[in-house]
Amino acid sequence: MNPRPFRDRGEGGRFLAAKLARYADRADVLVLALPRGGVPVAYEVARALGAPLDVFLVRKLGVPGHEEYAMGAIATSGVRVLNGDVVSALGIPHDVIDAIAARERQELERRERLYRGGRPPPEVRGRTVILVDDGLATGATMQAAIKALRQHKPTRIVVAVPTASPDACEQLRAQADEVVCATTPEPFHAVGLCYEDFSQTTDEEVRDLLARAERVA
Repeated sequence: MNPRPFRDRGEGGRFLAAKLARYADRADVLVLALPRGGVPVAYEVARALGAPLDVFLVRKLGVPGHEEYAMGAIATSGVRVLNGDVVSALGIPHDVIDAIAARERQELERRERLYRGGRPPPEVRGRTVILVDDGLATGATMQAAIKALRQHKPTRIVVAVPTASPDACEQLRAQADEVVCATTPEPFHAVGLCYEDFSQTTDEEVRDLLARAERVA
C-alpha cells in the first residue's frame, strides 16, 4: 500500500500505470477516463501504456441536501444505476430522483459537447477498455459506467484507480472483468484524503489533456 497520500492526480496516475504494465503497447487497448477527476490520472496511464485516451461520461446522483453522498449515477446511453439501500433508507421519492437525474443529464450532455466537440465517441467493440477514475468511495459512478459500456460490446473491461475503499473495490469485481485498485487504505474516509492536492479538475484542464493525448497519438 502507498504509505502516504499521492502528491496529486498525476502522481496517482503514474503509480497506477505501473500496476497496468501488462497492457502496454497493445493495439486493442483503449483508456477511458471518468471526468473530470479521472482525466489527469488516465492521461498518465494512457501515456505510459502507449494507448489512446478518451472520456466516458458519468454523473453521480447525489442525495438531496448531501450531494456528495451518492444514491446512484447516470451514464451515456441513458443508463441509470440506483443504490436501492440508500434510496429506501432515506425514503427518497421517485419524482425527486427523476428531477435530479434530469438535471444531471443536462450537465452530462453539456460536458459531452464540451470535451468531445464534433468528435464521435471511440469504437469500443472488441477492445480491452481500461476505465479510470481518481478513486472509488461508494463505486456508484463506476458501476454506471460499466453497465453503460457493456452495451457497446468491449471484449474486456478493466477498472483501474489509484485508491479505493476495500468495499467498493470488492463490489466491482463482480461487474468488471478485472479491478486494479492500486491502494486500499483502511479505514477509508474519502478519496480526497488520499491526495495532498485534490483541487477540482477544470473543464479547461480536461480539454487540454485530451488534446495533448491526441497529438501524441
